[in-house]
Amino acid sequence: MPEPKVKTFFGAAGLPALSACLLTICQAPYDQAWAAWLAWVPFLLACRPQLSLKVLLPAVYGIWLVYWLVNLCWLVGVTFPGYLAFCLVQACYGPVLAFAVQFVRRKQWPLTLSAPLIMVGAEAWQSVLFTGFSWYFLAHSQYRNLSMIQSCDIFGQLGISVLIAAVNGLAADILLDVFSNQFRRLANFIKAAGVGLLLGLNWSYGIYQLNHAQPFLSDGPLVGAVQTNIPSHIKELSENGPAILQTLLDLSERCFRAGAWMAAWPETMVLASLNPDYLYYLPPESTARQFDRQIRQFAEGRGYLLVGAHAVRISTSSGEPVVADQYNTAFLYEPTGQQNPSRYDKMHLVPFGEYIPFRQTLPWLYGIIHRLSPYDYDYNLTPGQKYTRFSIEKEGRRYSFGVLICYEDTDSTLCRKMVLDKEGKKADFLVNISNDGWYVRYKDGNVFPTVEQAQRMAITVFRCIENRISILRSVNTGISCLIDPMGRIRDDYIAGSLPKESVFRQGPQAEGWFVDRIVLDSRISFFTRWGRRLDGLLGIAFLGIVSAALADKLFGRKKGNPV
Repeated sequence: MPEPKVKTFFGAAGLPALSACLLTICQAPYDQAWAAWLAWVPFLLACRPQLSLKVLLPAVYGIWLVYWLVNLCWLVGVTFPGYLAFCLVQACYGPVLAFAVQFVRRKQWPLTLSAPLIMVGAEAWQSVLFTGFSWYFLAHSQYRNLSMIQSCDIFGQLGISVLIAAVNGLAADILLDVFSNQFRRLANFIKAAGVGLLLGLNWSYGIYQLNHAQPFLSDGPLVGAVQTNIPSHIKELSENGPAILQTLLDLSERCFRAGAWMAAWPETMVLASLNPDYLYYLPPESTARQFDRQIRQFAEGRGYLLVGAHAVRISTSSGEPVVADQYNTAFLYEPTGQQNPSRYDKMHLVPFGEYIPFRQTLPWLYGIIHRLSPYDYDYNLTPGQKYTRFSIEKEGRRYSFGVLICYEDTDSTLCRKMVLDKEGKKADFLVNISNDGWYVRYKDGNVFPTVEQAQRMAITVFRCIENRISILRSVNTGISCLIDPMGRIRDDYIAGSLPKESVFRQGPQAEGWFVDRIVLDSRISFFTRWGRRLDGLLGIAFLGIVSAALADKLFGRKKGNPV
């Protein structure tokens, strides 16, 4: 009978669809943080043991595919095939989660304990598979709830996700007991007391940190962030390079006049490769040599310039120099007019955006994706290998900093390694340079933001708290801002032309600059020293539950299915 099957399919999809809606609105820029505490409840209720997997899993996959297609629509401008392929892969998490939840419900395991292991365990895997995608986590919804997220300096961002998932699991447990007239069970009061205790301890720790951090904080250097507002399809045109460079120099001049020691430029805004071993082979009138001279002359006597550009490695073929590798690079120009001999090459490259997978393994698929990409040349970049530590000095004071390029501020492992070097010395601050011009809409000469900009800013908050460090963001098309070690997004500055409130530093009129003082934090957090231990435990637990569910499905005896 086809009609009942259709009704069953859409019935199975209804509650997961509600969960998908709640998970969407709880994230920035919608900022409905309350929704995260209830978002997974409909999903947990939907995974009834009586429901056939042949109905449940396709229904959930369809809903999760729509969820990712909607929430990642800002990727379309970078690469449509990559966007589609990535959404198809990300949607696979939905059926796996449903399969695991149905198993624990059949075994009558408490969802208060199981939901964090399943939901947050999946987040742990999402952050490492296919180079990692640490986005749309439950914790990210609470980026403005500072008293709730201070414990990230111990457990990392997934510690907050665990608390939120536990509340979702508790609500689902109580509702299931209400439906079966067992609400007054002692177990419900014990679970509620346990979750309440954890929330209270977490909140108390957060309040303590916010109220007692001052002895560890001190004033650092004045730094400036330059924000251009150029969509990438315009930025990538080489003929626009001189005008873009002049805009960067003009905005930087204002930073230095306001007292900045250093001005940071967004990622790859200089349309040239600037490493000296490459420039050596170029004629003096070449564009790259001209750009390098302009930057050197400007920096001399003014201050430090952190420049986002490219670098290349030169090899020889038949005695002639050829480009062997290309890098996404940060260079530091010094007040002497010289380029610092060190540079930072981006380590965490973005699939489809900075390299195309399958180049060696599936060359035919690589060719198809490349033809559909926004580039008409080989744009595969090579990842860097070194956690470079730069330093700036003035009036006898010296400060060290690391650079995170583009999405590297979403990678908590890379970030903590940038903060703490092998000798155990902590960097004074970090700088995130990024080009979000790929993720905006461009109409009638105006730039319009997407949800990507606000979500990037929200995620960076967690890197600051995890490592008790300030991060300066300089982003093409926004949002450029300064975030302090407590996770506070600074909505003001000492001098500047960008809107005072950080969230408005995007959109048609978002070109500008600001200068503010870095907040230093002398503490080295537990998370910085020991890393993502909780993530590993959650990932193992999730794998264990899924494996147990598979074994039960394949080898377990059929038993009665409780509600």
